[in-house]
Amino acid sequence: MHHLQKEINYLKESILRLCADIEKMLALATKAVVERDTNIAEQVITMDNDIDNTEVEIEENCLKILALYQPVAIDLRVIITVLKINNDLERIGDLAVNIAERANFLATHNSFSDKIDLISVTGSDSFDFISMSKVVAEMLRKSVDALIQLDDELAAEVCKQDDIVDEQNKQMYLLVESMIKSGFNDITVLIHLLSISRHLERIADHATNIAEDVIYMIKGDIVRHNIEDYVKQQ
Repeated sequence: MHHLQKEINYLKESILRLCADIEKMLALATKAVVERDTNIAEQVITMDNDIDNTEVEIEENCLKILALYQPVAIDLRVIITVLKINNDLERIGDLAVNIAERANFLATHNSFSDKIDLISVTGSDSFDFISMSKVVAEMLRKSVDALIQLDDELAAEVCKQDDIVDEQNKQMYLLVESMIKSGFNDITVLIHLLSISRHLERIADHATNIAEDVIYMIKGDIVRHNIEDYVKQQ
């Protein structure tokens, strides 16, 4: 049992390191968009290979533990949860790369440069990717902290924040509609901006998935189909 707990602790440490790398990718990807910096965008893209390798390593370790120790009860739930979280984190990395690729396009596009004050500054009349990415990053960090601390209440907080990001994403769509009506006719730019917003919203969904899996690990309850009712009870 001592060896099993040692392996599980190592898994948790590995997930923490992976999460830290994913958080860095997300922050850099957002910065590349706002600052129109292709060098930063390329840095995000080149990080993806290491993320993929780490994801495979963690999965192999989980399968090894299942085969060698045949864990039960909470130990089994921990390993299953780490397997699922590992996949969500890798997908978040892919979405950060997608954001970086959108940043590469926008950095060299004249229509975007001409409208930079409208598009990238914070405020009600702009694409506030900084604010949106901060909420998303906080959700990601909290979801993994909930895993490490075995804190189902913290996991529930993450699920609550998903509504905030959904609303921010909705506002992006409304802003695009407003820009089209005001005469901004470069649809390609608007599609890329909406894609960034959508990718951030999907990252928030993955963070919510992680939080739901943590609740399962702690409580043994599958809440993903009734997460709203569960959150209301907290």
